[in-house]
Amino acid sequence: MTPADVSALIRRRRSVFPKMYNDAPIADELIAEVLENANWAPTHRLTEPWRFKVFRGEALIRLGQYLAARYRENSGEQFSEIKYNKTLEGPQRSSAVIAICMQRDPEAQVPEWEEIAAVGCAVQNMWLTCAAYGIGAYWSTPGTILDASEWLGLKPGERCLGLFYMGHYDPVPLSAKRGSIAEKTVWITT
Repeated sequence: MTPADVSALIRRRRSVFPKMYNDAPIADELIAEVLENANWAPTHRLTEPWRFKVFRGEALIRLGQYLAARYRENSGEQFSEIKYNKTLEGPQRSSAVIAICMQRDPEAQVPEWEEIAAVGCAVQNMWLTCAAYGIGAYWSTPGTILDASEWLGLKPGERCLGLFYMGHYDPVPLSAKRGSIAEKTVWITT
């Protein structure tokens, strides 16, 4: 792989939402590779704070039911039948959904924000691996899962930072745009 290949992969990565997924399954071995690549993210003091819970098969139905029920309970007058159905069906349209969790270093050797950043780097590794294989992926952070420690069976010091949806999709042009990096960079030379 050349540096140009790496740049192309990074710039090709997109959010691909569950509504775009088809029924083709993702092999367990490929999910394991995605997670192994996540495991190689940078981590200060080697705390390796990332933790994952992989939902497959019938568990995807239970996840959708849990998310939809919590949405209904907490939405009040803002309740939307469309959002309810999207929340219910998203996991079921996916080949896998991975709960992205962080285990805080019990010794607090590093600030919490560094642990969160390390998990973010792990997720980027997952996303790039999916992009390389042509698999759609999307990181969602619904409040219903961020507060689901008991339902997820999280350990003390562990918290959920979102859900990573994965699925095959039929090729379609996926657009994205970024502002100029020149407007976001200051070069300090003296």
